[in-house]
Amino acid sequence: MSRRLPVILLLVVLPLWLAASYGLRYGFMEDARWVGVCVDEAGRWECQARSSLGLLIHFKVMGWTALATALIAFVVPGRAGWGLAVLALLFGIPALALYNTSLAVFAIVIGALRLVRAPRAVV
Repeated sequence: MSRRLPVILLLVVLPLWLAASYGLRYGFMEDARWVGVCVDEAGRWECQARSSLGLLIHFKVMGWTALATALIAFVVPGRAGWGLAVLALLFGIPALALYNTSLAVFAIVIGALRLVRAPRAVV
């Protein structure tokens, strides 16, 4: 396996994840059709999922998770830190798209800085 393959996969997956997050925001959370459906039939599973996602947004769960993961990734060395930084980005991008921008911006910057940090030299 090439050393560049994880980076290439990351550069392909992250924009797709961003597009999916904005699709969720504009196609599910802000669409007037879903608002009308959920007012009439609140028991539908789609409306329950929309309500749960609304609670996650309100309590900033994704933003805090992304920030905590990014901070942990910044101090963990090696591949584990790199993997945690990717996880922080995967939590931070939907948080950025779904109204948790104040926390998500810091999480994405810290996670991205961890990804580009040079490995420590072995003495």
